[in-house]
Amino acid sequence: MSTMQQPIISYGAPVSLDVARRVAAAAEAEARAHGWPMVIAVMDSAANLVVLHKMDHAQTGSVEIAQAKARSTVRFKRPTRVFEEALAAGGLNLRLLATEGACPLEGGLPLMHEGCLVGAVGVSGMQSTQDAQVAAAGVEAL
Repeated sequence: MSTMQQPIISYGAPVSLDVARRVAAAAEAEARAHGWPMVIAVMDSAANLVVLHKMDHAQTGSVEIAQAKARSTVRFKRPTRVFEEALAAGGLNLRLLATEGACPLEGGLPLMHEGCLVGAVGVSGMQSTQDAQVAAAGVEAL
C-alpha cells in the first residue's frame, strides 16, 4: 500500500503592502464584475493582517469571516476548501470541528512565491464558491 506524502511548504518572507494591495485590487475587480459586495483580507506569512478591504454594502459579518479564512490558510498552509470538503465528507473528518482556527468555508487561498507561502487572501460576502472565485482572482495578481 502506498501513501501519498504532501509536499512540505515553507513559510517565506511576508507579503509586502504593495503586493497585498495588488491582490486586493484584483479580487475587488472580480467581485465588482459580478456585482458581489465582498470583504477581502490579505494576511502575511505570520498571519498578520496587511490589507482589509470592505466593499460598499458588504455584510458586516464578512469582515471577521474573510480574516478567519486568510488566517486559517496561513496557519494550516492550505486552502480553506480542504476543511469544507472534509466536513462535508463527515465521519472521522468531523474531528476538524475541534481544530482551533481551522475555517471550514471555501474562500481562503495561499499566496505563494518561489514555492513558499508568503501570505493568504480570504474573501467573504457571497456563496463560498463565489468567495473562492474572487480570492482566485487576487491570487492571479501575484
